[in-house]
Amino acid sequence: MRVVLQRVKGANLEIDKKVFAQIQQGLVVLLAIESSDESSDAEWLINKIINLRIFSDQDGQMNLSVEDIKGQILLVSQFTLFASTKKGNRPGFTRAASPKEAKEMYLKFVSLFKQKYKYEVQEGVFGADMQIHLINDGPVTIIIDTKNKE
Repeated sequence: MRVVLQRVKGANLEIDKKVFAQIQQGLVVLLAIESSDESSDAEWLINKIINLRIFSDQDGQMNLSVEDIKGQILLVSQFTLFASTKKGNRPGFTRAASPKEAKEMYLKFVSLFKQKYKYEVQEGVFGADMQIHLINDGPVTIIIDTKNKE
């Protein structure tokens, strides 16, 4: 699994020009799934996201997690995070899980996230054409890959 986390002051997700999901301060989590991903990857990643200290404390230092600030989460599936641009100019997506596998794992990820996180979690719709409007905070953007735990 690979995620791009964006610390935001607020965000909304539209489908067919209608607001489908909306959050205030927190994280937009763009999630890509590959076929080798397992439930253990989801559990590790969720714990990392919830506890990652990327929000500022009273001294302006990144010492607080999204849970510490009672932030909101917007989860969005985005297979293009596994784009390969090595050959030519058209990206390939062979590392991304098939739509069927990815949807199943995405729904498990969302369910597990909602079980583990005690504050608001919103989500997009798997496979939908979505527009996300957000206000980056910082900006702070972090990439995490469960196969490359840096």
